[in-house]
Amino acid sequence: MQSLQKKWDSVYSQQNGEPRVAEVLQHNHYLLPRQGVALDLACGLGGNALRLAEKGLQVMAWDISPVAIASLAQSASQRGLAIDAQVRDVIAEPPEENSVDVLLVSLFLARELCPALLAALKPGGLLLYQTYCQQKVSDSGPNNPDYLLADNELLRLFPGLKLRVYREESLLGQHDAGMRNQAWMMAEKPLNV
Repeated sequence: MQSLQKKWDSVYSQQNGEPRVAEVLQHNHYLLPRQGVALDLACGLGGNALRLAEKGLQVMAWDISPVAIASLAQSASQRGLAIDAQVRDVIAEPPEENSVDVLLVSLFLARELCPALLAALKPGGLLLYQTYCQQKVSDSGPNNPDYLLADNELLRLFPGLKLRVYREESLLGQHDAGMRNQAWMMAEKPLNV
């Protein structure tokens, strides 16, 4: 964990400006519940956590990097937002079962964690997931296939959810237009689960 933490501390200490908000949240924020508990998992600098808190949700944000969490805590304080930001190894300590109404994961892929993420959603809860794909039109993002989705893999990682929004443009058409290199999904856990 220590070397991974140092890697991300270095990355986040070099980033400036507003924290990034995932497109899956930007384009679909109106589908969020008006209240409830949200978790921004592997939150980085917390752009998603800030947006979720602005939408009125009770927000937790977890990341392995103390640098990222300190930056998020400062941003939340400056905006007057209450966010429970924690340094946490999300693989070693996944969320508890039936603990969140909204779970957002952006630019993070640990396939072994998917069953725990699915279990963490309360019935009727929403999963927003966005990350890099193997079929990319540029070198952005990781190159290691362990951290890249296969074609349509995101659809298979969370069985039993009701798909509400999905986007994966792959290598189709005009490569300099649209949302390339990533897939995103918003899905709902059925009430009767």
